[in-house]
Amino acid sequence: MAETTEFELVSPEKLLYSEATEMVVVPGAEGNFGVLPRHAPMISTLRPGVIDIYQNGSVAERIFVAGGFAEVTETRCTVLAEEALPLADIDAAKVDSDISDLRDDLKDAGSDLDRERIEARIVVLEAMRAAATH
Repeated sequence: MAETTEFELVSPEKLLYSEATEMVVVPGAEGNFGVLPRHAPMISTLRPGVIDIYQNGSVAERIFVAGGFAEVTETRCTVLAEEALPLADIDAAKVDSDISDLRDDLKDAGSDLDRERIEARIVVLEAMRAAATH
């Protein structure tokens, strides 16, 4: 039997995924990284992107994360995501509409803080759209 790594994906709402996996590819802040059994311990921040979960030699599931943190040990990878959504559940038309609405809101932003929040959300939604269309 092949070695596995326990993978858990947790969002603020719930535990989204908890299973033994062959490999997990995570969108780290400085680039994607793969986690295999006996990986060196590490902690990383995440950028908006897709987590690829491998089973039986291929990608079994793809989940978009808006950002967060990953903790890796020799036997486990735990991702604490700010927001997470299975790629299959992303509605690209709705994402496009949300981006358009936020760009309109950006024109009316009253403060620098409002502008930064809106721009940050646009970055996440653009990454979500890119993930859904590839």
